[in-house]
Amino acid sequence: MNFSRSRAIEERLRNLIPGGGHTYAKGADQFPALSPGVLVRGKGCHAWDADGNEFIEYGMGSRAVTLGHAYPAVVEAVQKSLSLGTNFTRPSVMELECAERFLEIIDGADMVKFTKDGSTADTAALKLARAYTRRDLVAICAEHPFFSYDDWFMCTTTMDGGMPDHVREETLRFRYNDLGGVRDLFASHPGKIAAVFLEPARTTEPVSGFLEGLQALCRDQGTVLVFDEMITGFRWHVGGAQKVYGVVPDLSTFGKALANGFALSALCGKREIMRLGSRERPTDNVFLLSTTHGAETPALAAAIATMAIYRSEPIIEHIYRQGERLATGFRQAVAARGLTNHVELSGRPCNLLFGTRGPDGKPSQEFRSLFLQETTRRGILMPSLVVSYSHSNDDIDRTIEAIDGALAVYARALHEGVEKHLVGRPSRPVFDRR
Repeated sequence: MNFSRSRAIEERLRNLIPGGGHTYAKGADQFPALSPGVLVRGKGCHAWDADGNEFIEYGMGSRAVTLGHAYPAVVEAVQKSLSLGTNFTRPSVMELECAERFLEIIDGADMVKFTKDGSTADTAALKLARAYTRRDLVAICAEHPFFSYDDWFMCTTTMDGGMPDHVREETLRFRYNDLGGVRDLFASHPGKIAAVFLEPARTTEPVSGFLEGLQALCRDQGTVLVFDEMITGFRWHVGGAQKVYGVVPDLSTFGKALANGFALSALCGKREIMRLGSRERPTDNVFLLSTTHGAETPALAAAIATMAIYRSEPIIEHIYRQGERLATGFRQAVAARGLTNHVELSGRPCNLLFGTRGPDGKPSQEFRSLFLQETTRRGILMPSLVVSYSHSNDDIDRTIEAIDGALAVYARALHEGVEKHLVGRPSRPVFDRR
C-alpha cells in the first residue's frame, strides 16, 4: 500500500497539534510505521485513508461507533436538527427528550447530566461523591486502564507531568475481583473514602459475588459506588453491564456508543446525589458539568436516534453473533499456525482484545506492531477487534483470512527475528500504570 499522502498530512499535523491529533490512542506512535496516518471517510465498518486505501476497521472510533460510520438514520436525525439551530440561550426541548429516553433505559438512574467526554463525566461523579460523603479519597480499580485525563487518575500513570504531589495521596487502588483488598482499603482509611470507581467488567468477568459484595461494602461504609460504563454501556447490553450483572451502582457514566460516535457522554444516578448540582436548595453547592457545548442539539439528536435504533433493531444480538464468528475464526487460525502460546484473544464477543507474545513468551510491542502491520497490508485496521452492527459475515470472513495471512508472517518472525519483518519502529503504549 502507498501511504505517501497520509505521511505528508501526518507530518503537518504533528507540527501544529501536540501528539499529531486529539486522542493519544489515535497517535502515530500507537501504530506501526506501515499503517494509514490519516483517515478521510467511513461508511459502515469500512474506512478510507488519504491515499484512497480501503480498510475493514475494528477500532470504530475507540469503540464509539457501534452502529457503523455515517449510519443513515443517525445522519438524517443530525441533519434535521442542524436546520433548527445548534445552541440556544435556554435549554433546548431536545435535552428533555434525550434525558427521558436515556433514563427509560438505565435502571436505577433518576437524573442525568450530559457532557462531551468520559473524563469530565467521571470527574463530575467524583466531585458529587466527595460533596455527598464529605470525604476526599477515591479508590480506583488498578487493572482498568483509563478513567479521566484529570489529575486524580493521571497521577497513577507515567504521564503525570504538571500535577501537584499531594494529588497522588488521594487516589487509592484495588484489584478487580479482590473484595478482600477493598475491605483492607476501607480498614486502612476508615471514614475517608468518598468513592469506589471501576468498570463493571473488562476482559475478565466478575467472579460470583464480587460486584454484589462491592455494592454492599460501599453501602456499609457510606461510600459512593461508581460504574464507568463508557465501553460496556450499549455494548454488553443496551442498559449497560449493570443490567447484565444485576448490580445498580449509585452513579454511572456512559458515552461512546450513546450517540454512535457523536460527542455526548452522560453522568447519571440517584437523585439524592445528583441533585447536589441542581441549585434548588442552599446545600446544593456542586458546580456540576456546566459547559457551553454540553447539550448542543446535533449530538442530542444523534443520541435520540441511536437509542431508538437500539429499541427497534437487534443491535446487541448482532454484535455478539459477529464477535463469536470472529473469535472462532481467530482462534482456529492461531491454532492452525501453532501460535497458541504467542497470540491470544480475550474479552466478551462484543469487545474482543488480542495480545501478542515474543519467543520468550512475554508480551511484546514489537510483535504487536508486526501483527498490525501485516493485517494492515491485507486491508484490516484492527487496534482491537471490536465489531459493530455494520460488520457483515463477508467482512468477518475477509478479516479472518487476513489474520491468517498475518499469522504466517508472525510465525516466521518468531524463528527469523521480528526485526527482519517489521518495517520501522514498533508502536508503544500511551502510558504505563504505576
